[in-house]
Amino acid sequence: MASRKTKKKEGGAKRAQRASSNVFSNFEQTQIQEFKEAFTLIDQNRDGFIDKEDLKDIYASLGKTNVKDEELESMLKEAAGPINFTMFLNLFGAKILGMDGEETILNAFKMFDPDGKGHIHKDYLKRLMMTQADKFTAEEIDQMFKSSPIDAAGNLDYKSFCYTITHGEEKED
Repeated sequence: MASRKTKKKEGGAKRAQRASSNVFSNFEQTQIQEFKEAFTLIDQNRDGFIDKEDLKDIYASLGKTNVKDEELESMLKEAAGPINFTMFLNLFGAKILGMDGEETILNAFKMFDPDGKGHIHKDYLKRLMMTQADKFTAEEIDQMFKSSPIDAAGNLDYKSFCYTITHGEEKED
């Protein structure tokens, strides 16, 4: 067991991928500290990331030793990448705050893009948002557009926008 704790992690380049720190603004400092304590308990090998071995160890400490690898892999796949503390906070924050996942938001935008172009004209979207369901004000929409990927023709790239909504930053190519 001790050898595993000192074993160097593979895939260090992947580890550089981070979730946005915007999630920290959703919680009070005491809540963040509680999440940090939970993360530290799960991160059994103290490498700063939760992996399958950490999950196996935490289950074993709870007396459950027959957890299937598929179950553990399924849990890990809920994250968009390696699970560092920020990603951990994003995962739990989304569940606690009731935030929809990226795919759910993307599917909502796709309903307004019958041709599947991947973009919606900002004027059309603004008109919809000001007249349907929970009506937004012009100021709220303008604020949203300030941080939105809109091209010169006025089209919102809703795929990038969905990523920004759920991850807090634009995807780096």
